[in-house]
Amino acid sequence: MVKDFISLADFTGDEILGFLDLADKLKKMVKDGAPHPLLHGKTLALIFEKPSLRTRLTFQIGMYQLGGKTVLIDDILGRRESVSDMARNLERWVDGIMARTFRHEHVVEMAHCVRVPVINALTDLLHPCQILADVQALREHKGHDLGSLKVAFVGDGNNVFNSWANFARRVPINLTLVCPPGYEADPVITAAPSARRRASSPSRTMSRRACAGPTSCTPTCGRAWARRTRRPRARRFSCPTRSTQS
Repeated sequence: MVKDFISLADFTGDEILGFLDLADKLKKMVKDGAPHPLLHGKTLALIFEKPSLRTRLTFQIGMYQLGGKTVLIDDILGRRESVSDMARNLERWVDGIMARTFRHEHVVEMAHCVRVPVINALTDLLHPCQILADVQALREHKGHDLGSLKVAFVGDGNNVFNSWANFARRVPINLTLVCPPGYEADPVITAAPSARRRASSPSRTMSRRACAGPTSCTPTCGRAWARRTRRPRARRFSCPTRSTQS
């Protein structure tokens, strides 16, 4: 049994679908007003190196609805004390650790150092919690037959797409990355073999044309890069370029 939630690559397709089924059940209980204090008396430490609105509030509210509590830590890992020292201290006081940090290796190191569960709420490499939330919304609006969907991710091959790729290698779904040359996904992520991969292999397509792909896809995902990016970068994503697929 996997103790931590660091990467979707650590789980089988059936396990990931099990997470989603449980999330659907808990969401219905909230809607129905049914108490579900599954984490009564438990405390989750929330470490934020990066500022956050949605991640912070949803984890706090989620723990509250489950009967638990949270403690906030706004600090840079490894600045005042080593990551391992901080993690070993935290495990004496809390029942779990959630980290939204820059360096992915810091979350991995914490998970190796402690006995309590560690949750990756975002690193520069992966963002698995976001994908579970996205897929839960897809199932609510498009049904549970994910293999019939064509999902387009418009943006560069960043941490969010890396986690989408991990998901697509375990649960059958048609995934397309739409981006100009030079913004492709990390080939280590997209081509990595999975020891726990499902027997049924999903289809995955890569497109290198910013205006090609989404027209033939039902749901379209994207990253919040447009409002923060500079004009030269924005032009790269809006201008047609040569399209290739693999």
